Amino acid sequence: MRVLTLLFCLCAAPAAAADKMTLVLDWFVNPDHGPIIIAKEKGYFADAGLEVEIVAPADPADPPKMAAAGKADLAISYQPQLHLQVAEGLPLKRVGTLVATPLNCLLVLDNGPIAEIADLKGRKVGFSVAGVEEALLSAMLAPAGLGMQDIELVNVNWALSPSIMSGQVDAVIGAFRNFELNQMEIEGVAGRCFYPEEEGVPAYDELIYVANPNRMDPDMIDRFLAATEEAVQYIVNHPQESWEIFAASSAELDDELNAKAWQDTLPRFALRPAALDTGRYARFERFLKSVDLIEEIRPVSDLAIMTDADQ
Repeated sequence: MRVLTLLFCLCAAPAAAADKMTLVLDWFVNPDHGPIIIAKEKGYFADAGLEVEIVAPADPADPPKMAAAGKADLAISYQPQLHLQVAEGLPLKRVGTLVATPLNCLLVLDNGPIAEIADLKGRKVGFSVAGVEEALLSAMLAPAGLGMQDIELVNVNWALSPSIMSGQVDAVIGAFRNFELNQMEIEGVAGRCFYPEEEGVPAYDELIYVANPNRMDPDMIDRFLAATEEAVQYIVNHPQESWEIFAASSAELDDELNAKAWQDTLPRFALRPAALDTGRYARFERFLKSVDLIEEIRPVSDLAIMTDADQ
């Protein structure tokens, strides 16, 4: 009788409430966020005991500030920006990786006047974010014997591919190789990228998860990263099925541009989102010091950590 009573109590007991977590994206939902959407739609977050609120920011500059202020548990940001934000005193650390390769590139028309970087001399180059993009561009110009004084910088805000297709500029820095190239192809204009990591810039993680180390919940973050790792495994094993799940999650995602971008982004997702390449962060910190964007070199532990709650 006692056994039956115990079984009844166990069956009647409500399921444990999921831990609520807020994640602020770097921009509106797009294929860069594939593992997050798949983890939600496939129930991996729920299996990890998480209820994740996914928030698109009104301003792309807001997410790291929100995480630093404790208004979000996690935010998606960019490794290059993290170095600058930490140098400015923002209480942030990288706790995971979403996209483990650079996406940024120097974009030109495929049949235009820029056959090599040296051809940029006297030309107009568009940009959207001051600071890091200018540093990347400066490093890419140097091997060709050029400096920033040899080009004319034009702030095109976020109209990267339109500005080059219209002839407003001859090149743009800050274009994402998985988006702007496809956007131009759809418009019938062929583009071509010069890749920073092949032109003198240290390789870096394009998209990372950041948190305030003084406010974060390591166990919750570990479960989040484990769920997104499971999602990446599913994406790699089932690329078409995962695209269909992603596209079906919101009507505006099911279009030609996102379908093309999905294929180009898939091999760039971090297979081990919790893993940390300390050398990569140390090298980029030294790079930023060499171009005078930071005053001192900080240890990697000031920039990035592994949150493993079992450590």
